[in-house]
Amino acid sequence: MSKHIVGPDMTARGDGIIPLCVPEIRGKEWEYVKECLDSNWVSSVGPFVEVFERKVAELVGARYAVATDSGTAALHVAVLLAGIAADDEVLVSTLSFIAPANAVRYAGAWPVFVDAEPEYWQMDPEKAVDFLEKGCEWRRGALYNKVSGRRLKAILPVHVLGHPCDVDPILEAARKYDLAVIEDAAESHGARYKGRSVGHLGDIGCFSFNGNKIVTAGGGGVVVTDNEDWARKAKYLTTQAKDDPVEYVHHEIGYNYRLTNLQAALGCAQLEQLDAYMVEKRRIAARYREAFRELCGIDSMREAPWALSIFWLYTILVDESQYGMDSRVLLRRLGEAGIQARPLWQPLHLSKVHAGAQATDCSVAERLNRQALSLPSSVGLSAADQQRVIDVICNSAAGT
Repeated sequence: MSKHIVGPDMTARGDGIIPLCVPEIRGKEWEYVKECLDSNWVSSVGPFVEVFERKVAELVGARYAVATDSGTAALHVAVLLAGIAADDEVLVSTLSFIAPANAVRYAGAWPVFVDAEPEYWQMDPEKAVDFLEKGCEWRRGALYNKVSGRRLKAILPVHVLGHPCDVDPILEAARKYDLAVIEDAAESHGARYKGRSVGHLGDIGCFSFNGNKIVTAGGGGVVVTDNEDWARKAKYLTTQAKDDPVEYVHHEIGYNYRLTNLQAALGCAQLEQLDAYMVEKRRIAARYREAFRELCGIDSMREAPWALSIFWLYTILVDESQYGMDSRVLLRRLGEAGIQARPLWQPLHLSKVHAGAQATDCSVAERLNRQALSLPSSVGLSAADQQRVIDVICNSAAGT
């Protein structure tokens, strides 16, 4: 392994490597985890699981929250709750980590990929609505794709990089065509859209608590909803669908998606720090933005006037013609300086594993993939380390 490569869950080491995004432990994590160890409640049953669920529900203003062992599991369960089944279709953001598209396929359904909009890099609501109105037809009381003949059942926007999608046009279209809206808020704990919490804008919201998120349980996820029946069903499905736990009778296929009490304890302590962590993330973003304001060829991520972003991973766009090198050359230059950075994900409509899926024109997502580079954004990123990152980027520009 190169000495400049650091895993996403590794802290900065003595060799001076600056990682991309690592956990910040500064609250009651040790106390709560020790309580689990002292009480022997370490597995998937224990009081911290219920507390964790309640804290997440309170955070977003939802009536119910059900913990899972990963954000991907939360998405899978959400897809099932929405009644999405084999050969149905779901509109999905193409500029995203692959998990939401995979969750749709787990149910035997198909994603239809929607491009990102160029300002804030979220699902383009105009292209989504245009597809529904021009690419689909209403028949037999439901919406069907004119090309595939499959029924559209839901829209799954992803709030990428800590910034909310422009959800209102999506919600309006979803209500018009009787579609569920499932939010992937895995990267956006605490972000707000027009004063409302992401994850509680549509019908179901999903969060991840992986080690690189703003708050972590060392893993895990959560499904949030106001629908009591869905919440009950989510708990049923994530605990192997037991209809008689004494006799071990099962009437449906269930899943072992349970979160452990140890993880929930860590998550509870982290959630108590979320407000402070958001302040740090926004401070880091402001410093990057100011440093690159006049740097030719570097375009910083923006925040919409209707949004409160947590700037999960601060991301820049590199214009090769103006900056003097492309994003991948700069990625290598940063690595040589002991600084971890990463490109955005391959747009999902280009993924070989989803080659059979339909997509809108996705030229914006393809450009963003070529130009984007996410920079070190750990809550605990020091001013000195951030200045190292800034110096390498500024000193690598053409003419310097």
